[in-house]
This record gives sequence, structure tokens and C-alpha cells, in this order.
Amino acid sequence: MSDFIKTLPTHLIKRFHGWKATTFEQNKSWYQKLASHGQHPRAMVISCCDSRVHVTAIFGADSGEFFIHRNIANLIPPYKPDGDHHGTSAAIEFAVLSLKVAHIIVLGHSQCGGIMNGYHYCKGSHINNEFVFINKWLNILKPAYDQLPQSDDSDQQIKVLEKESIKVSLSNLIEFPFVKKALENNELVLHGLWHDIGTGELEMLDPEKSEFIKV
Repeated sequence: MSDFIKTLPTHLIKRFHGWKATTFEQNKSWYQKLASHGQHPRAMVISCCDSRVHVTAIFGADSGEFFIHRNIANLIPPYKPDGDHHGTSAAIEFAVLSLKVAHIIVLGHSQCGGIMNGYHYCKGSHINNEFVFINKWLNILKPAYDQLPQSDDSDQQIKVLEKESIKVSLSNLIEFPFVKKALENNELVLHGLWHDIGTGELEMLDPEKSEFIKV
């Protein structure tokens, strides 16, 4: 094991010390409060692993405000308590039952590589057989893919799929019994958002129109 695990590279160590000497020192009392009082986030955000999606920066949030879970293409799988490993479902369960979050936000984004690969996987083209885990995960997109209008413009279809996948994830989320109970008791609200990386725009799902509108 020692042949593969190394200490941090110098540039990351320097960046840590820079953060510790500035941001941490300037907000030490807040971090000490988080340590002593535990976390009490009001919202959970389910976002993509994409490094360009900076969840806390988008909302100007501080440490302790969001309970964040990231996965490929910000997807929520169907409720399936089969005893297997379910990281996303476990995170949702903890957020709702233990943290009692008041909001769950599914945050999608533009130029999503996961959605693009999912589109080609569902279409049966450009399938990468090296993806043992990713291909099965992206199968969650199939209901959204099946709802796409017929078109030869794959770029436009992928953009539509980025937003339709958020709707499918929200539909799956509602089927979690503990989520449905919290919703029925008015203890929880769900939100669908889509972020344009290049323009900085944010769109939210209007449940009445089932369309995304600018924030």
C-alpha cells in the first residue's frame, strides 16, 4: 500500500496553509461553533461531480450551510432497498431523517459530461465498455431520454436532457417513503435548478409549467 499512497503535493500544502492563515483565522469563532454544536444545514444539494460546479460559491454559502452530495450527472436513483451499496440514497436518508433538512435541491448544469455520455449510452452509440460502474449508473437517465423529442441535433437533445434528467431525479426522490412523508407533513420542499457554467445564469424548475425559468 505504501507504494501507492503519498503525502500531499507541495502546492496543495501551501494552499492549505494560506487558507488556515487567512479564511480560517478570520472566521475562527464560526468554525469553533460548527465543531462544538454540530451541523444544522437547512438544505441538501445534490450536484454533479464536475469540478466546474462550485455549489457554495453560486449561493455565497459558508461552511455548515449546505449538506452536499455529488455524483455523476447529479442523478437520484429509484428507491431500491435491496441491501446493496447506495451512496446517493444513503445521503438522502441521512439528510431527511437525521439532519431534518427543509430543502433538497437537485442542481444540474450545462456541458455535463455525464449527461452527454448518458445520452449516447441510451441511444446505443459511442458506448465505452471500460465504464463498469458509470454505464449502469447512467441508465437512470433512460426515462428522461425516452421523453426527448425526435431530432437529428444531438447537441440540442443533450441540452434538453440536462434539464429533463432533473425532473426524473425529482420524481424518483418523491418515491422515497421518508421523503414522501416529510413532503406530506410540510417539513420538506424540493427544488430543481440548472446552472449555465459559461454565463453564470441559474434557472429553476417551475412546477406549474414544468419548465425551467431564469432566477
